[in-house]
Amino acid sequence: MPPLRTALLQSSGQPGDVAANLKVLDEAAARAAATGAGLLVAPEMFLTGYAIGDDVARLAEPADGDCADAVAEIAARHGLGIAYGYPERDGETVYNAAQLIGPDGARLANYRKTHLYGGFETDSFTPGDQPVVQAELGGLRVGLMICYDVEFPENVRAHALAGTQLLLVPTALMHPAEVVAESVVPVRAFENQIYVAYANRTGPEGDFEFVGLSALAGPDGTVRARAGRGEELVTGDADPELLTASREANPYLRDRRPGLYTSLV
Repeated sequence: MPPLRTALLQSSGQPGDVAANLKVLDEAAARAAATGAGLLVAPEMFLTGYAIGDDVARLAEPADGDCADAVAEIAARHGLGIAYGYPERDGETVYNAAQLIGPDGARLANYRKTHLYGGFETDSFTPGDQPVVQAELGGLRVGLMICYDVEFPENVRAHALAGTQLLLVPTALMHPAEVVAESVVPVRAFENQIYVAYANRTGPEGDFEFVGLSALAGPDGTVRARAGRGEELVTGDADPELLTASREANPYLRDRRPGLYTSLV
């Protein structure tokens, strides 16, 4: 299979303005498609903004709501998959969610953040309870996760054992946690022999300062694409052939001894 060119949108959009954020997503999809990308990954809570207080509940929509239809139209028009973060409403419950739309506009997967970070998130959302959500895209098995989730090694290992090859992580990483983007994400890719696409917000928003540093990390631990601190669109290739070669050279997954790890759970 040819590599899947993956574009990372590093932007905070316009907090509280869904229409404006859909326009930013549309423009980014056009730029990504022009580079040959087959996938665009946008940050955590991109459609609404992150630090929007009580507007989280007001702007939350079902996974198949109007916003999903709008993103599906963008994906189909530009012919690429789109993963994006948004607040999902399911009845009276609100989740911090990420959805993957295929290049034909089909809804491929929806994930609810399992590890909520800080008081704002625990007050605003219910945690999800399904750690591994996957779909097939561009010849790769793609998994979904959100921000803080990737900081738990058990989460990412569960994806690796389930066959995930490219893990998409819409995120909202804040200062002073730059170490996550700079070090933890490449290590997660290396120790699990997968690609990790980590798309962050950037700049000040409410009480938060997002640090950018979005990255596509490869299974050999190298960073294939890295953004700076500002608004940016970066691209890199998730190459199945490199993934196969890396897994042959690095036997982490084969050399596991699960019987020794039962005390961890």
